[in-house]
Amino acid sequence: AMATSCASWTGGAAVFAASRVHDNTRVRTASSSGRACAHPSARPRLTNARRNVVRTAAADPTAVPRAEGVQDGEWNALDERLVRESQGDAEVTFERSTSMKNIERLLSGDGTRKPGVDPSYNLLGMTLPELKTFAEEAGLPKFRGKQLRDHLYGVKPARAIDDLTTLPKAARRQLEAAGVSVGRSVVHHVAGSPDGTTKLLLRLHDDRVVETVGIPAHEAGHSRLTACVSSQVGCPMRCTFCATGKGGFARNLATHEIVDQVVSLEEHFGERVTHIVFMGMGEPLLNVPNVLRAHEALNKEVGIGSRHITISTVGVRGAIERLARAKLQSTLAISLHAPNQELRERLIPSAKAYPIQELLDDAQQYFIATGRRVTFEYTLLAGVNDSIQQAEELGRLLYKNKLASHVNIIPYNPVDDAPDFKRPGRASILNFKNTLEGMNVPASIRQSRGLEAAAACGQLRNAYQKNALQAEEA
Repeated sequence: AMATSCASWTGGAAVFAASRVHDNTRVRTASSSGRACAHPSARPRLTNARRNVVRTAAADPTAVPRAEGVQDGEWNALDERLVRESQGDAEVTFERSTSMKNIERLLSGDGTRKPGVDPSYNLLGMTLPELKTFAEEAGLPKFRGKQLRDHLYGVKPARAIDDLTTLPKAARRQLEAAGVSVGRSVVHHVAGSPDGTTKLLLRLHDDRVVETVGIPAHEAGHSRLTACVSSQVGCPMRCTFCATGKGGFARNLATHEIVDQVVSLEEHFGERVTHIVFMGMGEPLLNVPNVLRAHEALNKEVGIGSRHITISTVGVRGAIERLARAKLQSTLAISLHAPNQELRERLIPSAKAYPIQELLDDAQQYFIATGRRVTFEYTLLAGVNDSIQQAEELGRLLYKNKLASHVNIIPYNPVDDAPDFKRPGRASILNFKNTLEGMNVPASIRQSRGLEAAAACGQLRNAYQKNALQAEEA
């Protein structure tokens, strides 16, 4: 179970004592077949430690306001419609990134490209078989697919088509003319804390921003680097104590935008990411197709074991079943936060549409289908859900449903937009944990990381996202 937390920031400029902004628009890091590893699982420690690629901006990135009519309070028909639209957007995003019609443009020579529009075909996030197929469809020898893989996931990941130096110049010009892109985002800002936790603010092609967090740790003589990744720009789920939920939803992240978060963290830290948690901005199970495709690339090409990947969800009806069908060997973490339906609806309005018992029934089926235990996230809110009686109620609930596997207790980190919630005292936190363990329910207290940068778990909306940014001309 994770003993650390994802990180983010919410404060103003004074918070970023450790942040750096460089003047260069882009730093290219060409990879060659001689230096890239034969396979990511065997690649050495990265050599470009602490290298950042940052674009300077005069204003803040685009805001993500709530849709018109969305308000705090009871979950309603408008919320349901927005959730369905989010799921539909995920399918469209997935289809756009995988359609063979986009490759056919290469063969037809159609290089039409609209200014300011994301290239319709991004290489990052593709697996080796896909890259080989891509190379053949683009009129290149099949072996070029492996060279592409080495450039994308090797020691020095490519940022631009021109960095694919093992490809002939004519082939690179052909790809560029057809609107093919590597699929890298720009590091807009960096913030770090003394414990090493670092957050990258990535600026996407449409001037939206997402955050990814690197959490280094040393355990039993071994180093680990956990990447906390985002799956959406914003979130429509409206969890009352979540910073991201206080904003709106803009769109789902495409596969390359998810994978790029991990690649960017590896570049920054100069070492491999060992663990991934989908606990950043957004609800991963509203973006199932792109999360699953990113999972495949991160596992097969970046070389991160499935059992070192955790997918977190507050609960989306039908989505856990879909995840179970994928037969992943990854951990499903359910954000429960309450021991009963009434309180859960107050904290997580969407629970009205997906009752707690139905959610736990689906969790049971996930365990049966995958053999992987389900863990539960429980954010402790002072005077709301942190009493000994509520710990006992939670223990009974999990035992009744044969899900007494593990509870990850997360002491609440204050959020500016949710002033009504407070962090419990140390005694309350320990009493809650001890009560669960006294009922034979394994529990751990997640260590808060990145608080010095106002960047701890649950605060993945920041000052940069609260004000609009003028989109740059293409």
